[in-house]
Amino acid sequence: MILALALSLQASVAAPAVLAPKPTAAAAIKWPAKEADYVVRDFHFRSGETMAEVRLHYTTLGQPHRNAKGEIDNAVMVLHGTGGSGHQFLVPQFADELYGPGQPLDIRRYWIILPDNIGHGRSSKPSDGLHMKFPRYDYTDMVELQHHLLVEGLGIAHARLIMGTSMGCMHAFVWGEAYPDYARALMPLACEPIELAGLNRMWRQMIIDGIEADPAWTGGDYKAEPQEGLRLAESILLIAGSAPLNWQKLYPTRDKATAFVRDRISKGMAGLDANDLIYQVDASRTYDPWPKLETIKAPMTWLNSADDFINPRNFAYPQEALKRMPNTRFRLIPETDDTHGHGTHTWAVNWKADLADLLQRTN
Repeated sequence: MILALALSLQASVAAPAVLAPKPTAAAAIKWPAKEADYVVRDFHFRSGETMAEVRLHYTTLGQPHRNAKGEIDNAVMVLHGTGGSGHQFLVPQFADELYGPGQPLDIRRYWIILPDNIGHGRSSKPSDGLHMKFPRYDYTDMVELQHHLLVEGLGIAHARLIMGTSMGCMHAFVWGEAYPDYARALMPLACEPIELAGLNRMWRQMIIDGIEADPAWTGGDYKAEPQEGLRLAESILLIAGSAPLNWQKLYPTRDKATAFVRDRISKGMAGLDANDLIYQVDASRTYDPWPKLETIKAPMTWLNSADDFINPRNFAYPQEALKRMPNTRFRLIPETDDTHGHGTHTWAVNWKADLADLLQRTN
């Protein structure tokens, strides 16, 4: 579930820092992206806390199109995973498969919105200065802020499509229940519509406890990042986003595997902030769309991966959920030595035909 967590992608390898791919410079230059901020004022969180201003950073591709009523009718929002940002969707294995001429999200036809969620990227987050005094946001807050951005910030009364990976996948389920008439179609990738319990909660709790047990954390008011806590966190994240067959093919000897994992952990730690990470992995604590699945009206295509450590292929939840969601199609992407574990959600070649089909059947 969750995570697009920062998958730092190197050449042909996807490995998570928090499970979300970081764009290469070439990818960022290739696509004519625009960036801006929108400020939500006097926001009230479910925890009872408030913020006078919540900054939401976002990236866009393409242009808005208005129908005969003057309404924007081509907006597509793509939601990142835990630890990621909108920029992760500019990486070649995602963007080059989707945004070009004739491709499913051809930017000559669609207006693509890539938000940085609260707590992530260049949006408001604990590391801005509040540290552990930052409001304790959850997924409901994050989706409500996305709604503010689309409706008030960008003037989008209805979205053509909302899709998301990992945490963004879970957000798509929240959207379907909270705003059932807002999106014409939903496409969640790499999650389950259930409370985060069992192993999925355990590894998140281990990350939180490991950081907070590091004496250098000092209750979140550290002067330098707590290295031992972050080393443990990055190690757990790497395992959660692992791809056994792919990594066996790419690192078939002990020396290659050892060199890769040491380099990956070192580089992943360099991109983490301890307090931000605690908030990111804990934001899922109230997520549980299962009781209200019948309220989701929008047609949905939902995909998981057979080699996903976080969302095991032998869970029965998809089959049970489909009985309650007649407008939903589910597909489990088979495991091969070219799939990428949880990170398969960002390699669009594995599911772009499913996306094209969803857009066609909701035209």
